Amino acid sequence: MAQYIGILKYYSGDLPMACTMYASSECYFGLNLRPLSDPSEYDMVTTTYAGLNLYRVSDVLRVTGFHNAAPQFQFVRRKNVLLSIESDKTDEAELQLALERASALLRPHGASVAEYTSQACTKSIPGHYVVYWELLSMGAGATAGDTAKEADSSVGLRETRVVRAGTFEELMDCAISRGASINQYKAPRCVTFPPIIELLDSRVCPATSAPRCGTETPARRSG
Repeated sequence: MAQYIGILKYYSGDLPMACTMYASSECYFGLNLRPLSDPSEYDMVTTTYAGLNLYRVSDVLRVTGFHNAAPQFQFVRRKNVLLSIESDKTDEAELQLALERASALLRPHGASVAEYTSQACTKSIPGHYVVYWELLSMGAGATAGDTAKEADSSVGLRETRVVRAGTFEELMDCAISRGASINQYKAPRCVTFPPIIELLDSRVCPATSAPRCGTETPARRSG
């Protein structure tokens, strides 16, 4: 998926990567991409050979061309992963693009975004988006706090909170303890469950939360 390209390139270096299949932990997918009309994006639904069951994968794909009769497609986003406040809506692709730009700004300071998630906070009026970052330090001279302070004014996210290293591992442990499969777990890009939000807020690094423009955050008021 698109959000993992950066970290894969980091670990693989200059080694070329190519994939000839599209699969989940349960099965390989067969795609029917020759409908009567030509929509630009597809919501993939898979079935078994017997056709007794349908499985909604919740991946949105875009066909980019054909190699002979075989379709070539691009993963666009997960379906129904959306931040929404009032009439404003942000999908996963837009959020991913914003984080890629943020990583580009962080790179000169020796860091990158290792993991992230977000929430739509409606405790204040008007509501706003909160994005949680866990940073990966790639240089000996930069700390999470220093990097966040330098980058916050440039990134332009509504509110940015940098969490301590290992926070997303704790998030995974919490999900697994509640019944999630360790083989299928992926860090959520949007969270709504109050205990998860409380866990993230409790791991925010001191002095690294970037407030919304012209608005004082609750953390700073209490500090």
